[in-house]
Amino acid sequence: MGDLLLKADDVRKEALACGFTLVGLALAAPLPAEPLREWLDAGYAAGLGAIRKRMEERLDPARVVRGARTVLVFGIPYGRGDALVSPIARYARGRDYHYAHRDRMKAMRKRLLLLDPTIHTYACVDAGAAMEKAWGERAGLGFIGKNGLLINRRHGSYFTLSLMILNRAVDAYDEPHPRLCGDCTRCLSACPTNAFPRPGVLDARRCLAYQTVENHDPIPNELRPQLAGRVFGCDVCQEVCPWNQRDLPPGDPRQDPRPIANRTPAELAALSPSEFAELATGTPLIRAGYDGIRRNACLALGAANQQEALPLLARLCADASPAVAEAAQWAVAKMRA
Repeated sequence: MGDLLLKADDVRKEALACGFTLVGLALAAPLPAEPLREWLDAGYAAGLGAIRKRMEERLDPARVVRGARTVLVFGIPYGRGDALVSPIARYARGRDYHYAHRDRMKAMRKRLLLLDPTIHTYACVDAGAAMEKAWGERAGLGFIGKNGLLINRRHGSYFTLSLMILNRAVDAYDEPHPRLCGDCTRCLSACPTNAFPRPGVLDARRCLAYQTVENHDPIPNELRPQLAGRVFGCDVCQEVCPWNQRDLPPGDPRQDPRPIANRTPAELAALSPSEFAELATGTPLIRAGYDGIRRNACLALGAANQQEALPLLARLCADASPAVAEAAQWAVAKMRA
């Protein structure tokens, strides 16, 4: 059974039937270790250093699934929402993409078991032992741009990824295609915090997406002035990319913006716990948490010098959350300086 070949066309057909828009198939040979090791050794992972603990698994699918032969990579596009001005990054304005991928991968696994009842699989969205962008490039879904994001020639970079490792080979694998950034460096020069030490390499310590989503410690003072208009994530390096400035296909409707995407930074800072739970549950904003969103909103207000928010910020200076109180105090001091 270990030598049984699946038909690539059958696998791709099943993935599309499960609701994935993009699907690629890569040979499960190990990824090169040096780029990841250099990135970690340089300290660019910031608080994501735990990646090192499972580095061998991230690089070699056979460490995760015995006899791994194939890596399936799936993509689900999300809408750009061009008409919506929001302090929330585009990917996070609707239903949490983790749910969308997990639901469809569960369905995909059932379909694979119908093709071969003895197949073994491992599925991953972000948090598991895998490097989705590197595998996406190897599986032909796109190329990794100078902003470190996977760029598809039809959908740009506005899509989320997941993958599945199989202990079965397929009769044909997709081929990666050349990196197509050319001489363009718009993403590098547009980054508000100079978070790219070199093309294709992101220093998470300077990235506003990392700071507003993953960092629960105080955001460095030198980065705070760039938070105007940003409460969760940052899309600048995608917005300026020529591959995203064409007429792109619509995103998955199940990830259309929810009401919280229409809230201003002041409205987000003023949310009660129950309001936050009602608006944010089921969206990626839960990752930052109630206090994290309010902290970020206070910093965004201060960075934008929104004087009309001073009464709200003055009240939040005494908030029960030390993170929120400190952010509000910073914002007030900046606006009164």
